[in-house]
Amino acid sequence: MDDMATPEITRTMLPVHEAGTCAVAASAEIIGAKWTALLVHDLSEGPRRFSQLEHSCHGISPRTLAERLRALEGEGIVERHSYPESPPRVEYELTRKGESLLPIIDAMRDFGHEWLPCHHQH
Repeated sequence: MDDMATPEITRTMLPVHEAGTCAVAASAEIIGAKWTALLVHDLSEGPRRFSQLEHSCHGISPRTLAERLRALEGEGIVERHSYPESPPRVEYELTRKGESLLPIIDAMRDFGHEWLPCHHQH
């Protein structure tokens, strides 16, 4: 291998995949939670209100949506902004950490278009 070549990524299989010791397991704990990928996908287009997210994630209950948003906020992936208006307005948007998940979402979209029977184009 010459000095200009890109080094290969070494993949090592851990004896046990736990979130505390395995980066893939830790990432999967976040992105693998139901609705998370769809919420990150929706928020990639800019700030959204709760009702917009509820509408776009057809089938999610308000309670589940609130729980997912709180969890993502706790992970530093989503930021909640409250505006002192009448009626009060709350919006959610991705943080820099949340935006760093977008290549994963893009890869999921590419995989779906190539390998799964998705008929709706985004």
